[in-house]
Amino acid sequence: MVQPLRPRALALAATLAALAAAPATAWSQAEPLPASGGTLAPAENDPDETAAFNAGLFYEVLVGEMAAGVGDPGSGQQLMLNAARQSRNPQLYRRATEMALQARAGNQALLAAQAWREAFPESRNANRYVLQILVALNRVADTLPYLRQEIDSTPAPSKPVTFLSITQLYSRVTDKALAAQIVEQALQGQLADPAAGPSAYAAIGHMQLVAGNPAAALQAVQKAEALSPGNGAAALLALELLENGQREAEPLVARYVEQQRGADMRMAYARVLLGQDRLEPAETQLLAITRETPDYADAWFTLARLQAQTQRWPEAEASLQRFDALVPQLPNAGSQRSARTESALLHALIAQKQGRFAPALEWLGRIENGTELLNVQVRRASILAQQGQLEQARAAIQAVPASTPQQQRLRQQAEVQVVREADQPALAYALQSQLQQQFPQDNEIAYDTAILAEKVGRFEEMESLLRAIIARDPGFHHAYNALGFSFAERGVRLDEARALITRALEATPNDPFIIDSLAWTEFRSGNTAMAQSLLEKAYALRPDAEIAAHLGEVLWSTGQRRQAREVWQKGLQLNADNDTLRETLQRLGVKP
Repeated sequence: MVQPLRPRALALAATLAALAAAPATAWSQAEPLPASGGTLAPAENDPDETAAFNAGLFYEVLVGEMAAGVGDPGSGQQLMLNAARQSRNPQLYRRATEMALQARAGNQALLAAQAWREAFPESRNANRYVLQILVALNRVADTLPYLRQEIDSTPAPSKPVTFLSITQLYSRVTDKALAAQIVEQALQGQLADPAAGPSAYAAIGHMQLVAGNPAAALQAVQKAEALSPGNGAAALLALELLENGQREAEPLVARYVEQQRGADMRMAYARVLLGQDRLEPAETQLLAITRETPDYADAWFTLARLQAQTQRWPEAEASLQRFDALVPQLPNAGSQRSARTESALLHALIAQKQGRFAPALEWLGRIENGTELLNVQVRRASILAQQGQLEQARAAIQAVPASTPQQQRLRQQAEVQVVREADQPALAYALQSQLQQQFPQDNEIAYDTAILAEKVGRFEEMESLLRAIIARDPGFHHAYNALGFSFAERGVRLDEARALITRALEATPNDPFIIDSLAWTEFRSGNTAMAQSLLEKAYALRPDAEIAAHLGEVLWSTGQRRQAREVWQKGLQLNADNDTLRETLQRLGVKP
């Protein structure tokens, strides 16, 4: 059809007429290239030259837009670039660049942006487009001069934000080490500046961490702190290092939150600690937030979850009630609705764990059907199963609508979860095997099937599944660890177990659960002192009920009975329902 083109052309003509009258403002709100997960915001007050439009240029621009509109972006972009060169109009250079980007023609976009920068060497926007396109094309080595220009042209107050944008810009490039090198070279001139230096060091440290060089990242954070003690950029990098297992950075984070007493930073610190199962220091931070900023809703809810995890039900209820009182102050109806749903789920869990099933079901009944329907039904099914009504529990989950394969998969996984929690490993294995047949190449499902196969004594199948995962994905280190730990737990093929677990540990050297597996292998091999040392390291990295079970048993076996009981008691506080811990205490006849 030709007719729809006419109104488009008339509207475009009006736009171009306005451009001819005031070319410096048209397209000023155009978005820059979304390159590699991060962009640099358009520069304000960018020096641009203007030029009048003659009839020929006007026609060329018009035809270029029309060509792009009817599916010929290449011709349209060339016409626009020609018009830009003739008129020396920066908005037309931008438009030519964007037309190539919209057509996914990266090289043509780069040529247009470079032509724009050559015509206007001082234009930050032109330089930014070149920089972002080079990153998107993964031509990292070519970005250094453009990155330096961007840094040098950034006003001093804006430098920290620009440095953060730079790390986001380079976040998805293939060669992380090269990206870190380029960013560090570009920022060299900023490192001695007490104002910009800490943020520059933080950017360098982040890039080194992403490149897999935590030692260099730690050096960067130390230099940032030395340059300007107590600055936020160094604290944020230190927190990122801590999240990645670098405990050496923690004192800097702790000092910062005590000096600044900012609720957001404390909350971020608490989340990192929770992610490492370091419940006591996390609770210390959460309690500090609730004292210093009592209307910080997220802190109350997170505190309630932590208290529920450690089975302090009255405290959890009290914290959750404080959260409920703050829900009406949340910024919009959507966040309030989500908060009420999360709160009701936690209220239900707390009531269920106390054996108060009627109130638990009442809380679940308050939740509106929506995205949380499956979670609601899983909790309802768990309550039914706990009351011995496993078939009704399964039916509750099966009744959840599932119109897509992904929804069906989640529903089946939820059913397996409820059956496992009901201590029916054979049935859980049978249901999981159905999933395995439907998704034979899915490593996550295969891994879960292997764990359940071991649970019911099907060791050969467990080994076959795990070795198949390793063959498909040699980097799936959990498979090495699971197979090695299975051998160690059964006291068989201990040399092979050690080799498998060591391979897993090479991938994640500070993973406490893999360290625990290696320790258990040493214990089974009679190397008790080494086992104790490894378990103490694992438990320090992450206090966990299963690690506590193993550490306690090693201590018990060497006559350190009091220390063993203390560790087990701590493990019970962390998770009284942990199967390994309960079995260990029962087998040894211990009442901690």
